[in-house]
Amino acid sequence: MAMTRVRPGRATKSLFKTRGRPTSMTTAVAQRDSAVIDWAAYIDGHRVSTDTIEDAVRMIRDGRLKHADDPVRLGSGAITAEQASRRGAGAAELAARRGAGAAELAARRGVGATELAARRGLSAGAGIGAEESAGFVWVGLHEPSETELAELAEVFGLHELAVEDAINAHQRPKLERYDDVNFFVMKTVGYVRRGPDGAEVVETGEVMIFCGPDFVVTVRHGTHCELGCVRNDLEKDPARLSLGPSAVLHAVADRVVDGYVNVADAVQEDIDEVEEAVFSPERTDESRRIYRLKREVIQLKRAVGPLSGPLRNLSNRRFVPNEIKEYLRDVEDHLTRVRDQVESYDELLNPILQAHMTQVTVADNQDMRKISAWGAIFMVPTAIAGIYGMNFDFMPETQWRFGYPLILGVIATACLSLYRGFRRNGWL
Repeated sequence: MAMTRVRPGRATKSLFKTRGRPTSMTTAVAQRDSAVIDWAAYIDGHRVSTDTIEDAVRMIRDGRLKHADDPVRLGSGAITAEQASRRGAGAAELAARRGAGAAELAARRGVGATELAARRGLSAGAGIGAEESAGFVWVGLHEPSETELAELAEVFGLHELAVEDAINAHQRPKLERYDDVNFFVMKTVGYVRRGPDGAEVVETGEVMIFCGPDFVVTVRHGTHCELGCVRNDLEKDPARLSLGPSAVLHAVADRVVDGYVNVADAVQEDIDEVEEAVFSPERTDESRRIYRLKREVIQLKRAVGPLSGPLRNLSNRRFVPNEIKEYLRDVEDHLTRVRDQVESYDELLNPILQAHMTQVTVADNQDMRKISAWGAIFMVPTAIAGIYGMNFDFMPETQWRFGYPLILGVIATACLSLYRGFRRNGWL
């Protein structure tokens, strides 16, 4: 259930210590000098790269760069700080600086507030709120320390409880609201090889998103679900990225659910292999593999199942534009399909395990029948030899000339008859 708490005031002036941009994602994670993977300001759906996070934050909130004469890279070309300022300032903020109200600015452009909101798929009231900021800042973190996340919390006004959850990780999928900041937690999964036998297991991680009116902070724990490709794909679609932080929220959720689909398909392949092995003529012990698959299915269910509620609540939030709500409903549909698929795995593994145990019992019975049959065959010569080995004084057969070959013939005939009988009945 969504929860509302009052968050601390946003510190817009005392910005955190600036960090230089990492040369590459791999280097940043490997050296662990900083948890920051990437950051940028996005104005009208276009990326405006800055040298520091401080510049990106100031560009969006103040409509200017830290150094007004520095060029800013936008897409494949470059724009000046003045152009970035024009794009980074919302309609209401520009009107205030120029001494005109929001309605006067909308009239000068020939677009009313209601029409502008309708074009973005929002209501009139929501549309005006969306226009207060013409862009947002997206900061990506990987396993940040308490100090690093505390610096960002001071800048963006993140609630201390949400920050604590983002640092400690191991959280259940949820959606919480702290004033105007939404905190969204999702489990990530990966199917990796572990152990000396190279068995594949389900590993889980987490992606946590702080989504505010003019910023998005993604915190990733674990090695799964890297978000670099998500940022690249969004930057290729400025129209969707211009819808604001909720576009990033949808893209990350879609990436996580796609990971569920991939892992679920991989588990399905392993289940099919186990099923073929269980019902194959060859005798193999698949019990350990079946139990391992049941454990991995449980891990997958713990990640997929609890996300349905928060994702449904997210699609009903008013800060999400209607265009993004349509995409979120599509993600929810994919999640429901994966959840049903994972639940069917458990139902499928139970009869496979029962069938395997039944086959093991049948095989044991067959072995016992074979042992019993051979035991009965060898009892004949053992019994006869025991009788004639008692050394009595009066045993007529022992004095007879044909006694020995007769006894051998009786033993051979009895053993052969027992063998044919057991063979006919399937015991041998």
